[in-house]
Amino acid sequence: MIRVAICDDHQIVRAGFKQIFSSSDDFDVVAEAGTGREALDIARREICDVLLLDIAMPDQSGIDTLRTIRQGQPDLPVLILSGYPAQQYALNLFKMGANGYLNKECEADELITAVRTVFQGRRYVSSQVGELLAQSFDRDPNTAPHTELSDREFQVFLRLARGATVSDIGVALSLSIKTVSTYRTRIMEKMGMQSNSDLTYYAMKNNLLD
Repeated sequence: MIRVAICDDHQIVRAGFKQIFSSSDDFDVVAEAGTGREALDIARREICDVLLLDIAMPDQSGIDTLRTIRQGQPDLPVLILSGYPAQQYALNLFKMGANGYLNKECEADELITAVRTVFQGRRYVSSQVGELLAQSFDRDPNTAPHTELSDREFQVFLRLARGATVSDIGVALSLSIKTVSTYRTRIMEKMGMQSNSDLTYYAMKNNLLD
């Protein structure tokens, strides 16, 4: 029996996934969460074998939640759920330790396959994400600049794009102002940006902001 936790802020989405799992005898939905902090609590209690995690969560994004989970529960399989196209987040989330990435519009069979795959200790890579990974290996010059950021740089980038100050980010991520400033400099260099407003414009243009 594969114990599954579903973490999504929309109750109707959680209900839909529960219905899918109920059609198979080898799944047991043992917990649900509607916020990032609730998802962290589930991970820390170690009551599930696979945790499904939405990106857009209230109080704490799925991205920040994933990083915290990886610090405390590095071996817990986490399958990311997203309403965003794979090219916007998938590569960065794999770098941060996600075991798989699924669009919420996927077929029921694909969801079942993905959960079974990550439960077995492997990563689930859809055909679309696989193509993105192949492009990254080929160093495609058209690759989106934000996919070249490290996981921590990506976290800082999103917060800067939302208008957070360096000190705000330091408090939120438990980093010194100097460290955050260093990350900001690296982000600007890697993405070829000059200011925070450039980052905000880029994030909005690429639909990276909730």
